[in-house]
Amino acid sequence: MDKAPEVFDRLLEITVLLQKDLARSFETNGLTLSRTHLLWELHRLSPSTQQRLATALQVSPRNVTGLVDALVATGFVIRAPHPHDRRATLVTLTELGSATMTEMASQRVQLSQHLVAGLGDEGVTHLVLGLDTVAERRRVLVDEAGRAEAPEPA
Repeated sequence: MDKAPEVFDRLLEITVLLQKDLARSFETNGLTLSRTHLLWELHRLSPSTQQRLATALQVSPRNVTGLVDALVATGFVIRAPHPHDRRATLVTLTELGSATMTEMASQRVQLSQHLVAGLGDEGVTHLVLGLDTVAERRRVLVDEAGRAEAPEPA
């Protein structure tokens, strides 16, 4: 366990490097991390209501409205009336949005392969298992902290 601080430091370093790389990549398309996250969810759920996107992103519907407004203005998505619910609006990727997401998916595969090159199948398997363990432990700690901060029911 004396290497645990080194693991933490490497995870922080990787996080910072990924954020820098993603921000640089998104800037070329005029995107932000939040807008890109919405596009990824929409790529998966398209078409989707803004309420469903808010749930998927774990943000308020108001936040999604702002993100969708920006993505409509830049041509990545369109809004249309929901065919069965007159109170809802459907958000759909445009051709630009679909092409951008297809390119990002391709880049994700290429970067993923580059990151694990040289580890071999067994090394990748061990890395994934180790990262899964770390991620699950972090989820537990975050959930515990959230429950501790939650107000007592009246």
